[in-house]
Amino acid sequence: QVQLVESGGGLVQAGDSLRLSCAVSGRTFSNYAMGWFRQAPGKEREFVAVIRWSRGSTYSAGSVKGRFTISRVNAENTVYLQMNSLKPEDTAVYYCAADRASFGFHVRASDYEYWGQGTQVTVSS
Repeated sequence: QVQLVESGGGLVQAGDSLRLSCAVSGRTFSNYAMGWFRQAPGKEREFVAVIRWSRGSTYSAGSVKGRFTISRVNAENTVYLQMNSLKPEDTAVYYCAADRASFGFHVRASDYEYWGQGTQVTVSS
């Protein structure tokens, strides 16, 4: 059974940092891309960043570029999202997801096959 389990969310102040984790189990994702999405109340799910598991190449949304960094540790089967200089508009539930496409980067949530349960990030001003 495939499982993606996020952790690391919380309540922080603007300018603070958080690191989200996504622990992956149940299968090998070496040919997958792992993405982070977020969803604020009343808004659609939004792409944040993606990393190809095997090569480590990444792509990020313009709104987080320079502030958020996606990475993975193969030995831990874990994907991370380091979030710096957080802003109130970053407040959302953050989701980890797996995309079976063997190349490229997808930014649509519908392209991702597996999803975690989400972790809440709240940034106060």
